This record gives sequence, C-alpha cells and structure tokens, in this order.
Amino acid sequence: MVGELITLIIMATALGMDAFSVGLGMGLYKLRLRKIFKIGMTIGLFHVFMPLAGMTAGRFLSDKFGAVATFIGGLLLIILGVQMIWASLKPGEQKSISPVGIGLLIFAFSVSLDSFSVGLTLGIYGAKTIMVLLCFGIIATVQTWAGLLLGKKVQGWLGAYSEALGGAILLAFGFKLITIFW
Repeated sequence: MVGELITLIIMATALGMDAFSVGLGMGLYKLRLRKIFKIGMTIGLFHVFMPLAGMTAGRFLSDKFGAVATFIGGLLLIILGVQMIWASLKPGEQKSISPVGIGLLIFAFSVSLDSFSVGLTLGIYGAKTIMVLLCFGIIATVQTWAGLLLGKKVQGWLGAYSEALGGAILLAFGFKLITIFW
C-alpha cells in the first residue's frame, strides 16, 4: 500500500506539472489571492473528476481485456509523456486563456485532460480509487497555487522545463507498465 501511495504521489506530481507550468504563465496576470484560491480549487476538482471517469472506463476495459489492457494503458502513458515533452519544446506556443468564467473552466479542463488518460490506465491496473482521487486532487490544487503564486514572482522560463519533467515521469511509468506486460 505504501508503494502504491508513493507511485500515485509521483504520478499526481507529474500530472500537476501541467497545471503548475500553466499557472506560472497565468500568475503573470494581476490576480488577487481569492482568484488564485478559486483557480486552484477548480483545477483540483477537475483533477478528481477526470481520473474518476477514466478509472471507470479503465475498470470496464480491464474486465474485458485483462493483460492487453495493461499494455494499452502503458502505451497511453508513453504517448501522453511524449506529448507533454513535445509541447514543452515547441517555441512560442503559450496558452492564453483568461482564468475567468468559461475561460477558467476551459483552462481547468485542458490541464486535467491528461488525468483522464492516466485514470484510464490506473483503472485498468486496478488502483485504489479513493487514493488516486485524493492524491490527484490535492496535489494538482497545491501545484496550481504554487505556480500561480510563483508566476507573480518569476518569468515563464521554468514552465517549459516542469512540463518536460512531468512528461518524462509519465514516460517512465508507461515503460514500467509495458515491462510488466512482457
């Protein structure tokens, strides 16, 4: 159980790097602490609901396809990791969604979309749902707050590196799942 918790914390941290890096850019807006709190809570809630939907679908797939589903889940993590690293290397593509109203919902959805895929993988793998949701929600919220607050203090150069690091961690877990399959 401790090993699974550590793994989930590392995965949640990797997924939260997206929210952290985008939060750095958003932190350059003139945001009040109340708005920063609201943004973090919204991102955290999306990081709970998206993996829950993914886990539900993943459990269904696990019952139907067994070990092949574990392999597919590993491939999803690898694809996701490569996509995160690739996105961090593209010059000049900054996300420019205003963190207000529908913009906040789009922002929260976009940074938590990868949580659905990881939730799908974890559902296939049979992870404990409550541990996944708590880890993903809490860590994403804290990382979003940290990114927004730090964004007020520093330039956006750190954001690309944190997203690349998150992608590398997802790649490693994807390869781990694939090696379990073999």
